[in-house]
Amino acid sequence: MTPVLSVEGLSKRFGGVTAVDDVSFSVNAGELLAMIGPNGAGKSTCFNLVGGQLKPDRGRVRLFDHDLVGLPPRRIWRLGVGRTFQITAVFQSMTVVENVQMALISGRRRIGALWPKASHLYVDEALELLSRVGMLDQADRACSVLAYGDLKRLELAVALANAPKLLLMDEPTAGMAPAERIELMRLTSSIVRERGISVLFTEHDMDVVFAHASRIIVLNRGRLVAAGVPAAVRADPSVQEIYLGSAGAPVPSGSPA
Repeated sequence: MTPVLSVEGLSKRFGGVTAVDDVSFSVNAGELLAMIGPNGAGKSTCFNLVGGQLKPDRGRVRLFDHDLVGLPPRRIWRLGVGRTFQITAVFQSMTVVENVQMALISGRRRIGALWPKASHLYVDEALELLSRVGMLDQADRACSVLAYGDLKRLELAVALANAPKLLLMDEPTAGMAPAERIELMRLTSSIVRERGISVLFTEHDMDVVFAHASRIIVLNRGRLVAAGVPAAVRADPSVQEIYLGSAGAPVPSGSPA
């Protein structure tokens, strides 16, 4: 079976610093792949190389048979790659439903229809997405007054507006309370499995990672050092060394990634 996402020999340097060093991995259909590692491991750089925010020095990134290297994020999005960010990225001056409408308008290339009747476009579709993420009752609220957890759920609805084949989630539970983290990832897992979406996500909360990831890849100093199902990664001596400084001890839940 052809992977949804294939990353081969990905490398990126910033001056004398090698942030990502010959990293290869794949994401299969319907899989939730977690990318973890200590601070400075290269996770964010690798993530941004996949999403088009950065261009690699070497390597290939493919979505099915589409080469993504060199494409701007908007082109990658239109090929079927959704994205959420560590810091929520929504239009604060718009209402909740208007944010989702904007994503639907862009995804369907109706930007020319923004004036004067954009408010009438894709209302039903936007409300359906909001219902799926538990935000229907807040559809007409301004984003500027939403609680942080609600902004995260809205961002998920926006990311789903283009019916993505692959969803990139950069620390989806960052800044959330423990109960909110559990609820958001339970919701996300339910939606992506229901729709057959593949997910690549970075995350600091190990409870979230081990509860929801199908597989885990571990980066350290820009290199891929471990990969496998959660139980195997937890027991890997190299992973224990990275997180605790001594092999043989279990990776604790809640460790920083």
